[in-house]
Amino acid sequence: MGEEPGGADLLAIARKVLRRELIGLLPAERRYDGLMVANAMAIAGRRMTAGGEPEARELDRLGRLLGRDGTLDDLNRDLARTIRRGECADPEEVYRHLLETTLNNVRESNPKAE
Repeated sequence: MGEEPGGADLLAIARKVLRRELIGLLPAERRYDGLMVANAMAIAGRRMTAGGEPEARELDRLGRLLGRDGTLDDLNRDLARTIRRGECADPEEVYRHLLETTLNNVRESNPKAE
């Protein structure tokens, strides 16, 4: 068993300190940079919490859509080519895949927007 707090919790604690105590100490022209760091920490924490599950589901959907195995990058490139060529065998299934992938990205980068 790992030590507590875990990595995601440590990022949350550090982010809280950054936002509550350190951002105000930065020169005005650097506060935006500090907020961007805090946002990156939040995203990293959510990725740690989610683990590889979203990517695994995306890879599974892509494999079923394209009828082959491959890396996430390769299959995404192939899907993009298929869409550009208008060769989608099941446009509704492609739409559902793209919607789910987009929603997962929003959950990760800006969960309040969902």
